[in-house]
Amino acid sequence: MSRKPVAAIMYDFDKTLSTKDMQEFNFIPNVGSTSTEFWSEVKELSMNEKMDNNLAYMYLMIDKSNGMKKSVHRQDFVNLGKNVECFPGVEDWFKRINEYGKSKQVTIEHYIISSGIAEIIEGTSIRKYFKEVYACEFYYDQNDVAVWPKNVVNFTTKTQYVYRINKGALDPSDNDTINKYVPDEERPIPFRNMIYIGDGLTDVPGMKVVKANGGHSIAVYSSNKKTARELIRDGRVNLLSKADYSENSDLDVKVKAIIDQISASHALFLKESADRKKVQKELKQKSDHSNEKSSCK
Repeated sequence: MSRKPVAAIMYDFDKTLSTKDMQEFNFIPNVGSTSTEFWSEVKELSMNEKMDNNLAYMYLMIDKSNGMKKSVHRQDFVNLGKNVECFPGVEDWFKRINEYGKSKQVTIEHYIISSGIAEIIEGTSIRKYFKEVYACEFYYDQNDVAVWPKNVVNFTTKTQYVYRINKGALDPSDNDTINKYVPDEERPIPFRNMIYIGDGLTDVPGMKVVKANGGHSIAVYSSNKKTARELIRDGRVNLLSKADYSENSDLDVKVKAIIDQISASHALFLKESADRKKVQKELKQKSDHSNEKSSCK
């Protein structure tokens, strides 16, 4: 167990860090559609074909791009990230929280677990702050053209990435580490050191896993509190807060309080561990001494 705890803050992206779905900033207008029309088509395709919703929207992204003779090269999707708008305070949130963690002897790691597009997130100004981004992603051919879904992150697979972070199996292709038994005390980031921030029902499985195992889940909202209130009412999350990442905002205060708790809990854990080892050593010495006396008789 490290003398310095590591805490993981995991974020959904759309409507958690960004003010709306990332496709709505540039992609949807570029293919001659509106947000309402595009998402309605996604829903219809998903229902008619009994298809995963994320696979449906990824298919329509390529289909509509081809229909409008728009390029579907990887860099084109990356470029879409440049115009993604985030909530207040997001731009300087990560440096600020990292510094606060440092002041409390806690190392902070940031992760994205999103059903959005990894390439678009890559093009945002905040990508550099994340240790890993787990999101939907396209596979590209030899001409760098999107031809197939490479990774799909939906509401149930989000829990996989929580466990990957917990066990340190960060490579999505590493199935051995993620599936093998690892004692809690040997996992790089215990659940108690996790914070999951999300905005909606698709985040519930991940948030519930974190909460149920001693971590903290926070439901954020922009203007409408309805979903966030329902999540806390039903015991699916620990806290709710407005999606304002500015210094001294409600969210800022709550996350810092959790970091304080992680720091204090880790210090107590080390003391408990030291006392346990001390007692075990004393008992072993006592047992060895008794065995020596027995052998002398």
